[in-house]
Amino acid sequence: MRRRTPTAVKEEGETVTDILDHWVGGAAWQGASTRTAPVYNPALGAVQKEVRLATSADVDAAVVVTAAAWPAWRDTSIAKRTSVLFAFRELLNARKDELAAILTAEHGKVLSDALGEIARGLEVVDFACGVGHLTKGTYSENVSSGVDVYTVRQPIGVVGVISPFNFPAMVPMWFFPIALAAGNAVVLKPSEKDPTASIWMAQLLREAGLPDGVFTVVNGDKEAVDALLVHPDIRSISFVGSTPIAQYIYQTAATHGKRVQALGGAKNHMLVLPDADLDLAADAAVNAGFGSAGERCMAVSVVLATEQIADALVEKIAERMATLRTGDGTRGCDMGPLITREHRDKVAGYLDVAASDGATVVVDGRGVEVDGDADGFWLGPTLIDRVPLDSAVYTDEIFGPVLSIVRVEGYQDGLDIINRGRYGNGTAIFTNDGGAARRFQREVQVGMVGVNVPIPVPVAYHSFGGWKASLFGDAKAYGPQGFEFFSQEKAITSRWLDPSHGGLNLGFPQNA
Repeated sequence: MRRRTPTAVKEEGETVTDILDHWVGGAAWQGASTRTAPVYNPALGAVQKEVRLATSADVDAAVVVTAAAWPAWRDTSIAKRTSVLFAFRELLNARKDELAAILTAEHGKVLSDALGEIARGLEVVDFACGVGHLTKGTYSENVSSGVDVYTVRQPIGVVGVISPFNFPAMVPMWFFPIALAAGNAVVLKPSEKDPTASIWMAQLLREAGLPDGVFTVVNGDKEAVDALLVHPDIRSISFVGSTPIAQYIYQTAATHGKRVQALGGAKNHMLVLPDADLDLAADAAVNAGFGSAGERCMAVSVVLATEQIADALVEKIAERMATLRTGDGTRGCDMGPLITREHRDKVAGYLDVAASDGATVVVDGRGVEVDGDADGFWLGPTLIDRVPLDSAVYTDEIFGPVLSIVRVEGYQDGLDIINRGRYGNGTAIFTNDGGAARRFQREVQVGMVGVNVPIPVPVAYHSFGGWKASLFGDAKAYGPQGFEFFSQEKAITSRWLDPSHGGLNLGFPQNA
């Protein structure tokens, strides 16, 4: 197996571009593939490096190394596993600015967003350090004469993680700390659009004392994904991404006998009732709609505004949008670029759709003045009012800084719209009526609900995941369900004979 440090190749015009390798066996690894993909700095619109794209054979070779390393890690004590995770947590916390700079350079999110992403990932690492408590079994004494029954939780083996471009650090940390704590080995396939964070974390895990081979990073595209989904030595797949791909991941991996947690897309609504604090609601809509340039599955993309307050709320939202600075994430701006030029153009195209469908474009982000390079993948915060429910602006997961206003008659109208939706990831209600809030949290058909909280992402000791077309598979991410997903229960029935016991009994066991 060839190992190497990142090298450089000469492109046309004598431009030298770094090539990012895979991480296998505790070192950079080139693999056999000659295919690469560009990794952009979205704020500059320029390629900053290339990343290798693994073939199926590369994935097979990487899994062989990971599978060979797994038994020793499985047999490592809980105390030792925990100490490695503690060391990783301390190293990451001390060097988080370094990782944040990587996230901003490759994803485009502003540095404050990047640091927030890392903080949420660290919460899961903290939680995973409690593995000793979370993997305890149960014990029933003397269920029959001299017979005890108890359960233990054991790791499942080599697990696969396929993560998206929008949270290159946090989403992998939703999975691999818990998987490692439970005694599994991990093969991570990050997005080829921003893969460096995964390699950086792999290096940090090695520095923290994780044995070589237990954590593997294979860069690639669909070929690498498909190889993981069908590989006989990969016992589970964890995925976050769009709903069509989540469905494909679930169906393919499950057909090949794997556990699957596949978190899909979203169209998150925020219902604002007439008694709500409109300043609070406007702040929340702007923060939840345009943070991370709207490229997050928990972004609020639809505000359901009751007619009594709709005009005032739209005005307040527009006022706040006018104060936002869009630009390079290293310059203290509020919102950065989108991930690629193609995605920016696709998102911007929805403004033409909105106009043709009779909606009102209140704030057009296509003409935004940016604090950044002219070639960056820019689209400013966009606000569209009176969006029809049959418009693609409403039905599609746009995944960009586009906030839609849908006007509703009241609570029941808003609730019905949410519950008719295809997705069920996150939702929020803004009101000062406790009865309305309690009724909403009981009646809404969504997996994560906020009451006067626009982005209700659970803390690490609860689990993350939606309903309906937003989640496919066996378990939600992290929290108690994460440990259950990455471990399997074994029930043991035992009898230790008393020294005075004698004789034979070939009859069927009975509960006597």
